[in-house]
Amino acid sequence: MSLNLERIEWMPSPPLAPDDGPIDFEHLARMTLGDAGLEQEVLAMFSAQSARLIDSLATMPTDAGALVHTLSGSARAIGAFAVADVAARLQTVISRGTDPSETLAALGGAVSEARAAIEAVLRRS
Repeated sequence: MSLNLERIEWMPSPPLAPDDGPIDFEHLARMTLGDAGLEQEVLAMFSAQSARLIDSLATMPTDAGALVHTLSGSARAIGAFAVADVAARLQTVISRGTDPSETLAALGGAVSEARAAIEAVLRRS
């Protein structure tokens, strides 16, 4: 039996990191099983938590690596993949003991974009 590859329709792979905005709302819907109330709750929690963590990281405390790890995990859970990726880079910078200022600024920018998207969604509800 031979396989006729000309007759198979190929579907493109989904992107590893969506580029449709700071929050992947399809991912968030999957993670919350489509519960709109839960989506709003976790978005509000992430917005508040990320602001606190960015403020704490400004002084690069001794537990900065753990704080960044927390932010990265929370970001991935809600679909804020740009935040998670920059947080992962910051974890590497911290572990190497190199100057974190540039990466920390990038993380602050990514968090600001995610929070703006979240606030827009929360205002619409």
